[in-house]
Amino acid sequence: MASEVCNVSGGKINAYADNVNDNTPANAVLVLALFVGAGATDNDYRDADSLSAIEALSTAEVTDVSYSRIILSDLDVAASTVDDVGDTRSFDIADQTWVALDGSDSITKLVVGYDSDSAAGTDADIVPCAHYDFVVSTNGSDVTAQINAGGLWSAGQP
Repeated sequence: MASEVCNVSGGKINAYADNVNDNTPANAVLVLALFVGAGATDNDYRDADSLSAIEALSTAEVTDVSYSRIILSDLDVAASTVDDVGDTRSFDIADQTWVALDGSDSITKLVVGYDSDSAAGTDADIVPCAHYDFVVSTNGSDVTAQINAGGLWSAGQP
């Protein structure tokens, strides 16, 4: 998957993952959402400052009856790791599967966001971290996002 960090999260993604892993704050989670539509550009996604701002683009979240966002808690997110040899810091999650997406949607993007308070927050409070090209046509089968063996996100020296 090609990936781009969203401007509002630049330099913070590993810290967000650590917040979720440490359960600090207590309701911190990562949110994985799928989007359809080709009207928005990568730059539009990169410039969006909240999940609700992404929803306002000329794109839409998947609406299949069996679709729901995947919410990752401290049990699902590994602590970020530092690689002094490769001069990077990264974190990982397991591959994620949406079961039996039943429509005929043409998925174009996977968005990973950070919600510091999943108990009280709204889409306006979810900070988009990164977006990934994720081109899939649904047909009733499971849809799996295969996460890179090197981790979901890695940050290094410029």
